[in-house]
Amino acid sequence: MPDAPMLGATKKVKLDESAFTAGFHEALVHQSVRAEQAARRRGTAATKTRAMVRGGSAKPWRQKGTGRARAGSSRSPIWTGGGVVFGPQPRSFTFKVNRKEKRVALRSALSLHAERGSIAVLDASAFKAPKTSQAADLLDGWGPARPAGPTLVVLAAEESSAALSFRNIDRVAVLAHESVGVVDLLGAASVVVSQAALDALTARAGGKAEEPNAAAKVPAEKTAPKAAAEEPKAAAKVPAEKSASKAAAEEPEASDAEEDKS
Repeated sequence: MPDAPMLGATKKVKLDESAFTAGFHEALVHQSVRAEQAARRRGTAATKTRAMVRGGSAKPWRQKGTGRARAGSSRSPIWTGGGVVFGPQPRSFTFKVNRKEKRVALRSALSLHAERGSIAVLDASAFKAPKTSQAADLLDGWGPARPAGPTLVVLAAEESSAALSFRNIDRVAVLAHESVGVVDLLGAASVVVSQAALDALTARAGGKAEEPNAAAKVPAEKTAPKAAAEEPKAAAKVPAEKSASKAAAEEPEASDAEEDKS
């Protein structure tokens, strides 16, 4: 089972096998990175067509007799100051990646850090107040096992003191676990996660968050055959009720016939 060192302590934290021992799926990782980078684009690039450029409504000169080329508007695309043909317009660059493919890509990125030994766990509760020197000492205490390069610190939303402590350190980026993507993990040489963030990333990579929903569907499926079995019983009761009412209606007729005979 893979493990990760605990910063500031000698113990190691066990990592989930399903999320941190997967193979590297290059095609899905590439697709997820493209999708995440495309989603971060603003898509606000815009140019004006000839209809959007101000002016140009009057014909520059008459059609014939001047010796110059005929022109209908000074905002024609071939004129200086005219409109732009087929220029960029505001649009969205996002495209869909299937949920299972996202999980495979996330598992690949997490497993890569676990294989390299470039992931460590942080006790965020140790930060009672923001203190950059305390955060720097934790990173320095990682020792030579910490790869040279940018470090990504992943924390939970309520761990604000730890986030404020790490964000001032050079080449250290701090993100909430909800905002971490495959491109962030691959762009970091080392990753530091809190225990709460580690559990959240493991659930995202392994799909454990969906298990309660699947369990909730089981009783509904069990009750469906039970309801179907009760329907024939209810249907069987209807003829019995009808026969009882029919017998009750025939009783007065029989008594009238006996009176006539007497």
